[in-house]
Amino acid sequence: QVQLVESGGGSVQAGGSLRLSCVVSGSSMGSPCMAWFRQAPGKEREGVARIYTGGGMIYYADSVKGRFTISQDNAKNTLYLQMNSLKPEDTAMYYCATLRLCSLRPEYARDWGQGTQVTVSS
Repeated sequence: QVQLVESGGGSVQAGGSLRLSCVVSGSSMGSPCMAWFRQAPGKEREGVARIYTGGGMIYYADSVKGRFTISQDNAKNTLYLQMNSLKPEDTAMYYCATLRLCSLRPEYARDWGQGTQVTVSS
């Protein structure tokens, strides 16, 4: 069974930065990609960025392109999301997930973490 534990969320002012981490334990075999999603109150969960676990093939949602960077450290079994130039509209609970298919559609996620809250004030 795969366990995902996110950390690194917090409260920042607009223009600030945060780095989220997601430690993966257990076997993620069969998951070709991992991703970050977010969900703001009253809104649907949306994909933010995904990465092929074999390296490369990175994709970002248009809303974060140029500001967020997804990366992984396979030696540490950790997925990261570096978030720069944060905006109030980035406020949400952020989740990491393993994917059954390399897509940012939430229905293709296999395992979810518990989430870490990011709050950006103007």
